[in-house]
Amino acid sequence: MLPTFWRISGALPDICFMSHLLAPSLLASDFANLQRDVELVNASDAHWFHLDVMDGVFVPNISFGMPVMEAIARHAKKPLDVHLMIVDPDRYIQAFADLGANVLTVHAEACTHLHRTLGAIRQAGMKAGVALNPHSPVESIRDVARELDLVCLMSVNPGFGGQSFIERTYAKTRTLRALLDEEGASQVMIEIDGGVGMDNARALVDSGANVLVAGSSVFKAPDPLKAASDLVKA
Repeated sequence: MLPTFWRISGALPDICFMSHLLAPSLLASDFANLQRDVELVNASDAHWFHLDVMDGVFVPNISFGMPVMEAIARHAKKPLDVHLMIVDPDRYIQAFADLGANVLTVHAEACTHLHRTLGAIRQAGMKAGVALNPHSPVESIRDVARELDLVCLMSVNPGFGGQSFIERTYAKTRTLRALLDEEGASQVMIEIDGGVGMDNARALVDSGANVLVAGSSVFKAPDPLKAASDLVKA
């Protein structure tokens, strides 16, 4: 079950009775028809929008920035889960709060003073998340566990959509859930980002995941609305 404090404005009222949330990643959408795909997510059973902001430095790709996010926010009717894959994310915390981000996730690997960064995110009125690349051990976030609202485990190497799922993620999710419980941070949500589909969604939830980020498996599906519904029910 999801913790009750995750009743973010705009989410479903009975969110605490669900086993997991679905956050379609707009990185896999058709950018030439972005408003159409935003409205598709609005009409779907998905719960959040997942927005990947990439700078071409921290990861080898450039996605979109603030002007595009501002356009998305104008049409989105569900919470915005913003994932910063950028260097020096502290410079942009308030800007993303002003743009309407509900959850702001930074990479542990990009933050010299992670504790301070997480505090600044919460101070700006957002839920604070930290992302870990596939090679980064979950132990690295133990000392900030109680400062977190969400941990995003990358189940592919960040930077590009459509990659294959890293099987080690199941064990890493279980290890992270145990660590959070040990630290009295059971309310922290675990999000899985990369290669998520119907072939692994249930196993990820059973391993301790609360939020599934799905890009290609939703937007590239023959019927995206059905694909989203199936992932929610997984």
